[in-house]
Amino acid sequence: MFQIGKNIAAEIRRIPDYRVVGRVTAVLGLLVEIGGVEGSLSIGDRCKVRRRDGDPVICEVVGFRNERALLMPFGALDGIGIGCSVELSDTQPQVFPDDGWLGRVVNAFGEPVDGKGPLPQGIKPYAIRSTPPSAHSRQRVSGKIDLGVRAMNTFLTCCRGQRMGIFAGSGVGKSSLLSMMTRHTTSDVAVVGLIGERGREAREFIEDDLGEEGLRRSVVVVSTSDEPPLMRRQAAYMTLAISEFFRDQGRDVLCMMDSVTRFAMAQREISLSVGEPPASKGYTPTVFAELPRLLERAGPGGPGQGSITGLFTVLVDGDDHNEPISDAVRGILDGHVVLDRAIAEQGRYPAINILRSVSRTMPGCNSDNENYVVQRARKLLATYNDMAELIRLGAYRRGADPKVDEAIHYFPLIEEFLSQGRNECTRLAEGYLELARRLDMLDEPAAEAPAASATGPAQGGGRVISQSRTAADLNAAKRALGGQG
Repeated sequence: MFQIGKNIAAEIRRIPDYRVVGRVTAVLGLLVEIGGVEGSLSIGDRCKVRRRDGDPVICEVVGFRNERALLMPFGALDGIGIGCSVELSDTQPQVFPDDGWLGRVVNAFGEPVDGKGPLPQGIKPYAIRSTPPSAHSRQRVSGKIDLGVRAMNTFLTCCRGQRMGIFAGSGVGKSSLLSMMTRHTTSDVAVVGLIGERGREAREFIEDDLGEEGLRRSVVVVSTSDEPPLMRRQAAYMTLAISEFFRDQGRDVLCMMDSVTRFAMAQREISLSVGEPPASKGYTPTVFAELPRLLERAGPGGPGQGSITGLFTVLVDGDDHNEPISDAVRGILDGHVVLDRAIAEQGRYPAINILRSVSRTMPGCNSDNENYVVQRARKLLATYNDMAELIRLGAYRRGADPKVDEAIHYFPLIEEFLSQGRNECTRLAEGYLELARRLDMLDEPAAEAPAASATGPAQGGGRVISQSRTAADLNAAKRALGGQG
């Protein structure tokens, strides 16, 4: 009862002192044209359009034409016609997050949709469409964040405040990878934005993938694919606004959004409706202007603040990683993780293509010896990948190239290391030690490799260790990774 009383008091404080009312002059598609209040409106303002039965539909001002304001609805336009009244709001859209939102599921307006009762309202308002912090007021990215996934922790180490993109086609495992990181991360809070998700998959993600343990320290923002484009776009803004609340409390926030592509599609629908000309594959210039404004809101905070580590999925169109949205997002973020359909079809999850993925902050946050272990594993993968066709066809014969022989031996061990069950968790230090052990870089005996031969890792001989590694290199790696030098 006390919390309900606080919520009522907060709502009373936000009641405007007066009302400005206009009238609907035209309705075309998703656009509502209103007149009589042009001087009182600006882009992004909110209005309530009254249906014939008196129920309100919340709309947003998206443009002006012929001295009339153009609105787009957050709901259905059924029952709205010429002459319907339009009531203006006197405040910018904002939200009042609170610690009590942890463990809850909300919509694009910050309203609860999980059936667990009303949400507590905080005191400080947060603008839904705030501007990114100044580059000179931010702290630098520093300190690793543990995501609990071996492939991410070891090969694509992420720092607090870093922004990473997860690029994949549909059905390759983006949601499963996000759920693993949400459950296993060591960050203080996780905020998950499900933008344009299928209604069925949203609940499955929350109950099955995320689970009770992951939800307990998370806030989930959901906007399904059947909702209007304004709702889908605002869900992305709401995800960042809630993340900024926890960041300002000094917490390290893991902000995950699935997906940025659906945000871009929603913005494209809005822009095309108001008459903006398309630029590339139907995407308007506004789409490419809004992407950095959204993504730059993630990152390290100022002095005394925490950080927002952003993991944004990008749904690549037709598995084309060079399509316009993928190309634009890759240039904004601090690294990219590529999920490969061919790897998923082979049954290895998460289906991360290590050779095509990169973390731009990784070399600087790792020690030289950690980088040495990762680089050696990458070289082995690259060597095997170059010869993969010849190996599968049986055209390569053992002994022709010692480096290829070595790659054939270690490839199945590295692939086994990269494979991880959904409920399995591996910590940062464990990942580097395990990878070094599999590459025979520690004194502990290496795991026995599956049988390998010149025709592939299916038959035959023993291990072939590269002679290019000096004793000094090995001892340095052992000391740094916890082995005996």
